Amino acid sequence: MDIQAISWEQTIALRQSVLWPTKPPEYCHVEGDHKALHFGVFVNGSLVCVASVYLQAGKARLRKFATQADYQNQGIGSQMIDFIISSLKETDVKVFWCDARESAISFYQRFGMQPYGERFYKADIAYFKMQVLLG
Repeated sequence: MDIQAISWEQTIALRQSVLWPTKPPEYCHVEGDHKALHFGVFVNGSLVCVASVYLQAGKARLRKFATQADYQNQGIGSQMIDFIISSLKETDVKVFWCDARESAISFYQRFGMQPYGERFYKADIAYFKMQVLLG
């Protein structure tokens, strides 16, 4: 397994297949992709996990975190989050945050992230904002 920086274009196919399988590739683009940091996990040369981090005013937001279905629940996503947090600690970023599905709160808490604010919904799915202070 190898984690490395990738281009935003490399994230699109996996974003689409995991997050929006019924949508066209264009739907999977996010405003700010061209300025964000993008990471990929490769297993035997194949891209199996992607995550994008959008930087603004000392904060880093995790978005579009997706792992290929047959590689989920194997610790790959956890290693990706560890890698991102470690990388961000070497910068001037002070806060790492995301919108987390309520069902994933315990996953993010393993990295020191805590929910804050009120529950909110996207397409009838409950979310919380979660964050961890980095420095």
